[in-house]
Amino acid sequence: MQLRKATMEDLDTVMDILRDGRNQLAERGIDQWQGDYPNEEHIKEDIQHGWAYLVESDDDQTVGALAIVDAPDHSYDALDGKWLVDTDKYQVIHRVAIHSKHAGHGYASRLFESVIDYIKENRKDIKSLRIDTHENNEIMQHLITKNGFTKVGELHGVYRPEEESYVYEMITQGGDGQNTMFKD
Repeated sequence: MQLRKATMEDLDTVMDILRDGRNQLAERGIDQWQGDYPNEEHIKEDIQHGWAYLVESDDDQTVGALAIVDAPDHSYDALDGKWLVDTDKYQVIHRVAIHSKHAGHGYASRLFESVIDYIKENRKDIKSLRIDTHENNEIMQHLITKNGFTKVGELHGVYRPEEESYVYEMITQGGDGQNTMFKD
């Protein structure tokens, strides 16, 4: 599996994956992503800033998408909680989705492992990784904590009124070596 930076030519693919993710959430009765978030403007911004990635299987099939967003992330200005580390040197994992055609093959777990390993090994300037998810998205909550994140607080109504999100953080520390999971 590899993560490849998305380009504007990939916009439709990313949007298709996120729409499929929205549908998967709705089928599980989770209200996350059921409004205007994420929308095409968010994804265009992700691509323009170099934050959007496609998840590719070893046989070069596109199986998912995510964004790795640079600080500052102002949606966290309203955090009801306390960060593990007070820093402006963090990145945020947003808009993670594995297409339903590829669910159940461990791609989401490997995606998290790849991002974490890459940041720890190649981005020593990054002091922490942050992520949030809907209060009812227990599958994502499990995936996040399984990969070493600590719950640090909640967001109230940041994405939509009445919506609660749980916020997590992981302190990253350096290591040496190369990660070949990312390609330009």
